[in-house]
Amino acid sequence: MTPDVKTKPTSDLRDVLEEYGTLTRDALQDYLPKLEPQRYLYDLIADYPARGGKMLRPSLCLATASVFGASAEDAVLAAVSIELLHNALLVHDDIQDESDERRGEPTLHAQWGVPLAINAGDALGFFSLRPLLENSLRLGSRMTLRILAEADRMAQESAEGQALELGWQHDNRGDLADADYMEMVLKKTCWLTTIYPLRMGALIGTRRARYDLDPLLRFGFYLGTAFQIQDDVLNLLGDARYGKEIGGDILEGKRTLILLHLMRESSTTEHEDILRFLGKPRDERTILEVEHIRAAMGERGSIEYAQAVARGMADAAHEAFDDAFGHASDSRDRRFIEALIDYVIEREL
Repeated sequence: MTPDVKTKPTSDLRDVLEEYGTLTRDALQDYLPKLEPQRYLYDLIADYPARGGKMLRPSLCLATASVFGASAEDAVLAAVSIELLHNALLVHDDIQDESDERRGEPTLHAQWGVPLAINAGDALGFFSLRPLLENSLRLGSRMTLRILAEADRMAQESAEGQALELGWQHDNRGDLADADYMEMVLKKTCWLTTIYPLRMGALIGTRRARYDLDPLLRFGFYLGTAFQIQDDVLNLLGDARYGKEIGGDILEGKRTLILLHLMRESSTTEHEDILRFLGKPRDERTILEVEHIRAAMGERGSIEYAQAVARGMADAAHEAFDDAFGHASDSRDRRFIEALIDYVIEREL
């Protein structure tokens, strides 16, 4: 493992993301085989991983494993598994959201059609189990089964969160509270983005199947929620570097914290107008309507409200970090995890 070097948190953060991102990408190539049908399957499954990304999830897993005593070699296949599954879900999310752009390029289904894209997403999801199984020689069968149980829990939570978000759109819900949004984000975002990488890293590092993972769940919830709220904000305020359609969340009818606040602050007539817009099929919603709602979010303080909630979540994450990592000695990886708290709400991309 890289020796500890005391540097500024921002430098640590960039260095760790770069190092662990490269390590994961290199190892991931073994799970993107050059087989047939290359054109209709293997070229497709390699597409999203090749587009880059911040590599936050695998880096969080590797850093946590290091803090708890593991080597990079112990945890790299777990990081690969996380990244494969993340890309699988991106393919499916893009189809469900009818998105046109991902990481600055056309979505997979826009290029190849929905059937081939679904199959490629399925394959990525299936392949994500291989690294966990192949790591059993290093970790042992008992720990491998424990990690697979964590993967099963994460899969259930993620599916439930996605169902909530899609169900709210299906039923055109206009009566949701902030607590509903928090529950959805806990399941849909936090389990895969923060909680699962943290818990898997701790299990690999400690080699203790019965290790108390609850402090990591709390920390992961606060960190992941701050991350998601900032992502919602960037979808409204970002530029071309954001990698998705600006205002796409409005166009897709997503019930973000920002939208929920706007609906609460709107008059009855305005509330009904918003619901009428959200009730239309996506292809009937206009850019003019999206811009009108986006402007209203700024005028009613909805964006500022969400930013304040994100900051509160980050403050709570700092406290939860002490509970989860207070036992650990100072190291580059510990500083990286702590620096992520401010990074997720201050990032511009």
